[in-house]
Amino acid sequence: MVLKTVEWKNNKVVMIDQTKLPNELVFVEFDDFNQVADAIKNLVVRGAPAIGVSGAFGLALAVLQSDAETKQDLISYLENARKILFETRPTAINLGWGLNKIMDVAKHCNSIQEIKESVIAEAKKMAEDDIEINKTMGKNGSVLFDNNDTIMTHCNAGALATVAYGTALGVIRATKESGKQVKVIATETRPIQQGSRLTAFELQHDGFDVSLIPDTAVGYSMANGLVNKVVVGADRIVKTGHVFNKIGTYQVATMAKQHGIPFYVAAPLSTIDLKSKADEVIIEMRKGSEVTGIGDKKTAPDDVNVINPAFDMTPPELITGIITEKGVVSSPYEESIQKLFDENN
Repeated sequence: MVLKTVEWKNNKVVMIDQTKLPNELVFVEFDDFNQVADAIKNLVVRGAPAIGVSGAFGLALAVLQSDAETKQDLISYLENARKILFETRPTAINLGWGLNKIMDVAKHCNSIQEIKESVIAEAKKMAEDDIEINKTMGKNGSVLFDNNDTIMTHCNAGALATVAYGTALGVIRATKESGKQVKVIATETRPIQQGSRLTAFELQHDGFDVSLIPDTAVGYSMANGLVNKVVVGADRIVKTGHVFNKIGTYQVATMAKQHGIPFYVAAPLSTIDLKSKADEVIIEMRKGSEVTGIGDKKTAPDDVNVINPAFDMTPPELITGIITEKGVVSSPYEESIQKLFDENN
């Protein structure tokens, strides 16, 4: 069974509740865009491509919820829903991309009925496109990996971070599908443990040879020759090639550089932000309780100060290549990334 992280069924949004993994595989249904906003904020759904599509589906629910009688009133209702959905998570650019794409479709329609039909159709198409984009990206990246490679990945950039198939894990899937034998080392990815809860679950579910390590064992694994290559996803890539991804990515990339291990990033063009500079990107800060305890178990003293950034920035000089659905680019990134978009138009 291929896991589908988020989909549209009977005018409802159906998601895997990722907060319940790996203990339970639970699907939740939403018929209100506010529920989708809460799901994004509370990590029921996470991963840049997945929240981009979830945002689009949230607006699809909003067109069904609205009782507007004019096009302008419906657009106003959608703009308010867009704002609520957008404010859930500020770092990943795919959320804004998905919401803006839906709003553009809505604004170009002539009637309420046309808006409803077109918005739902576009959101469903975005979900379908996500899978095809990931498969193409996987094939583009698979040529970079060799038979018997052991590939390290950080956080979860798999089917659970997308609609299905995955970005970084999509590359690993495509490598295996091309006939090469590969092993995977997954970092636990504290404090939410997306690596141990999600990546290890997903890869085991799909029959991969996967080993789990604590985040603090990245250097050990590399120094002892346990890793050949690294591939991670991204929540945002700016035009200079600076990559924003799950906290700890910068450390993995630095260690890889130290040990001469190729470090790749896999992300669709929708994750690339051509407008923002690296120092303009807002890093989401999350609640301290994620660090001071696990579930109901306290692991730190009361009232200790906590710094809990969700993401960090990896500079381009640490990145061997960026894998996209339009090909693989390398340094100098400002030129090679722009070329992807020039060729795309």
